[in-house]
Amino acid sequence: MTNPLPAWEMKNYSILWKKFGSKEFSNIEAKQELKLEDDHMVSVLFYNLKKKGWLEIRRDEKDQRKKVYNLVDPAKAVEGLE
Repeated sequence: MTNPLPAWEMKNYSILWKKFGSKEFSNIEAKQELKLEDDHMVSVLFYNLKKKGWLEIRRDEKDQRKKVYNLVDPAKAVEGLE
């Protein structure tokens, strides 16, 4: 189940999808790709994407303090819209 994204979240999701697709990435890589200066904005974006079903988050197997991110395929996300 997914929920629709506001324009600013969809824009940033699209930027990340074009760069990473279904590959895993870190918050540092995302921040560089999105060209966001504020770490808080990346956190807010990731929180909202996860809450709405567009992002999966898990702990890094090598370092449990770090998180690894995966975008949900846009076709699957759209199919799951309420």
